[in-house]
Amino acid sequence: MSTQPPPQSLPAPDRADLLRDALRAAAFTADGCLDLLGATAYAALSRAETVPALRATRGGSPLESLVRLFLLQQPVPSGLLRDVLPLDAAFEDRWLVRDGDEVRATVDVRPYGGDGGEDWYIVSDLGCAVGGANGIGTTPGVDRADLVLGVGGASTTLAGITVRTPVARALDLGTGSGIQALHASRHATRVTATDLNPRALHFTRLTLALSGAAEPDVRQGSLFEPVGGERYDLIVSNPPFVISPGGRFTYRDGGMAGDDLCRTIVRQAAEHLTEGGHLQLLANWEHIEGEDWRDRVSAWVPAGCDAWIVQREVQDVTRYAELWLRDGGDHLAGPEEYAARYDAWLDAFEQRKTKAVGFGWITVRRTGSERPVINAEEWPHPVEQPLGPHIAAWFGRQDFLRAHDDAALLDERFRLADEVVQEQVGLPGAEDPEHVVLRANRGMRRATRVDTVGAGFAGVCDGTLTAGRILDAIAQLLGEDPVVLRDRTPEAIRLLVEQGFIEPVG
Repeated sequence: MSTQPPPQSLPAPDRADLLRDALRAAAFTADGCLDLLGATAYAALSRAETVPALRATRGGSPLESLVRLFLLQQPVPSGLLRDVLPLDAAFEDRWLVRDGDEVRATVDVRPYGGDGGEDWYIVSDLGCAVGGANGIGTTPGVDRADLVLGVGGASTTLAGITVRTPVARALDLGTGSGIQALHASRHATRVTATDLNPRALHFTRLTLALSGAAEPDVRQGSLFEPVGGERYDLIVSNPPFVISPGGRFTYRDGGMAGDDLCRTIVRQAAEHLTEGGHLQLLANWEHIEGEDWRDRVSAWVPAGCDAWIVQREVQDVTRYAELWLRDGGDHLAGPEEYAARYDAWLDAFEQRKTKAVGFGWITVRRTGSERPVINAEEWPHPVEQPLGPHIAAWFGRQDFLRAHDDAALLDERFRLADEVVQEQVGLPGAEDPEHVVLRANRGMRRATRVDTVGAGFAGVCDGTLTAGRILDAIAQLLGEDPVVLRDRTPEAIRLLVEQGFIEPVG
């Protein structure tokens, strides 16, 4: 447990239950705020646009007052809160401060829906909602480099892709405001949260306390340094992955050259995972001139580990620099200062021969296998969230395929996965389709082209017959040699299993 004293300007978590009970009683929850504001104003808040919510909260009701106080960071007359909040305790514990006859919040408290429908709260610095039109804001008396952000698209994406099987020990590496630690608290016996920024550790304690979760084991330090040689069943990280020419902001800039921070996390993961344990992180990686990004990022994966690397988006270096210049508010500086910072980004990219930057997620599982599976792919298409169960199933299928040679594969029984449909593509009126496509409506929502044998095989898979018996029947129907069909079909069956179109029974 960290022995760092809490920052004096931040609330104390010890009596957070009093505030939590009051907030829930007033329906200051994710569903309650959505009902009050409406979908449009609520969505605007996620973009740090507050005008629609201000217009929707002019009535002075308890819920409207709480939205203005904690979400919109507006002063609220103390009379409107006297019967709503435990004001004396909130002032004493520094959740609130007096401003004449009005009350102000010292932190952003954002309602957040838990995995099982819990009413949770994410606590972060004022003005630090992700994606605002003017970039990240400021908190009085706090260096912008030390600001702690709240809920953003990256954090919810990571929460959605995380494997949620029950585990003994989980590690939230670079915890920030504690979002991933909060999720882990539902399925991990013990949660450790680390961060280089001591303010972030305190915010994590606030987030979990206000949400009613057990206090985490918080430790200050960089990367895996705070945990020494300890091992975990699950490691999650939304690290400061931005590839920048410096370390201006702790919450986003890793302080290493290029994408070395993300590479370091992945390469060191095996030393801190139990057998079968997962590392899941969001990452940026460079597209270097003359190199395939798939080979480059795959080379990060340590020996004895399977990995699934998914690139969701790619930006050229100019668009990437502009995105993070805006995030830092540099577009509001003078034109000369903005141009100088822009030049610095492009100089750094030019020196490393970086032509673009990819964004996505990386999942590593320690298996100890001498035949690891590493799959790096580009997938910009919509997926089904939460994706965590499907990611866990993907790794399970790799174990299955690794353990079955072609003969053993043909002795197995399979069933068609849920919500897989067949599409036939061809000219109108044609006797036969040009090709057949299997399309999954779950998970990654993949589509794959199959031949007549593949389509027929998948359609018959109901767990009754072995794959070999099905192929024998198809061979008889098509007038083909069953031995030849058995020899040439296992590769196609492996693809259908690997992509989740068919599932082994039992």
